[in-house]
Amino acid sequence: MLEGKRIVLGVTGGIAAYKAAEVVSLLKKRGAQVRVVMTAHACEFISPLTLETLSGNPVSLDQFATRDQIAHISLAKWGQLFAVAPATANALGKFAGGIADDLLSTSFMAMRCPILLAPAMNTAMWLSPANQENVQRLSRWGVRFCGPERGRLACGDEDVGRMSEPEKIVEAIEKMFPARQDYAGRRVLVTAGPTREMIDPVRFLTNRSSGKMGYAIAEAARDRGAEVVLVSGPVSLRPPEGVEFVPIVSAAGLCEQVLERAQACDIVIQAAAPADFRPKTVSAGKIKKTGAGMTLELENTTDIAAALGQRKREGQILVAFAAETDDLAANARKKLDKKNADLVVANDVTRPGAGFQGDTNAVTIFSRTDAREIPLCGKREVAEAILDCVAELF
Repeated sequence: MLEGKRIVLGVTGGIAAYKAAEVVSLLKKRGAQVRVVMTAHACEFISPLTLETLSGNPVSLDQFATRDQIAHISLAKWGQLFAVAPATANALGKFAGGIADDLLSTSFMAMRCPILLAPAMNTAMWLSPANQENVQRLSRWGVRFCGPERGRLACGDEDVGRMSEPEKIVEAIEKMFPARQDYAGRRVLVTAGPTREMIDPVRFLTNRSSGKMGYAIAEAARDRGAEVVLVSGPVSLRPPEGVEFVPIVSAAGLCEQVLERAQACDIVIQAAAPADFRPKTVSAGKIKKTGAGMTLELENTTDIAAALGQRKREGQILVAFAAETDDLAANARKKLDKKNADLVVANDVTRPGAGFQGDTNAVTIFSRTDAREIPLCGKREVAEAILDCVAELF
């Protein structure tokens, strides 16, 4: 997969820098060409000579070390993928803020290839509002994240912030090259976004879904070779190129379009957040405010995931979503049975960074036999993890 691929690997100053040696070694074993850029602080944790020996190329340290070429531009032109492992909070802040005061940060700004960051830091730093805002900004720019993971940290804590293991980082790098076409020949239906249930001509019931998770899944499936149909509620996102786009407004419209198309699809991923209730009657005119207040009578909408489960044909895979505020595992497993789903992707929407509208998510993917936790990361990374789990069911 990586034979002949040109990878620029950045290494920043954290204790996890020692793992960069194994990242380089694994990349070389898989046939990649590797050039390493180290910050001054990274050199306090691991010797440049170690990474130079493993990569077979000189390690770049100083923006002004050579006069015959502009180092960061040269690296940007050479690299087909730019990865940073570990990526400290300081590095994320520089990247997100457009600060370019050393070779690594200027290289980041010059790169026009895919970028993967493997964060590593203390839990408090990872979860800090400033760092989470930096992660979300970088994710919006298309930067991918691998990790961080939950585990033992340098300070002795057991929590999130540990850098992903080198094998996992290299696997994430492999997935970013377009040669992976494991969904070729498969038709995937993805739903995304909220629905609007009208109260009167100017008011409606809805929810906080932004559609970002469903759109990320549609894009990832397209990039892995699938023929994709995206049925989307009202969102502020641009429809992805190369997919069949079907806009809807209400839960009834979503149900109609999904059931009409589902039988022709191999995989149905119900990432939308359709309303569970709608007004029993819709006023033809705007309801005027009175001193007496207003009572709104609601009725159930169709359970679309359950309807899909009832109609699921042999060999078809159904993925349902569960946005929960408590008892996540128990509710997700109930949904597996109730909806006749093959997978349920569940997240705790009260967790910082894992709720609605953000660019990151943290989920647990439940199957009949397994539960796979995906730590807080960009929604594209979550999408890839979901598709990996679906691919295991092919």
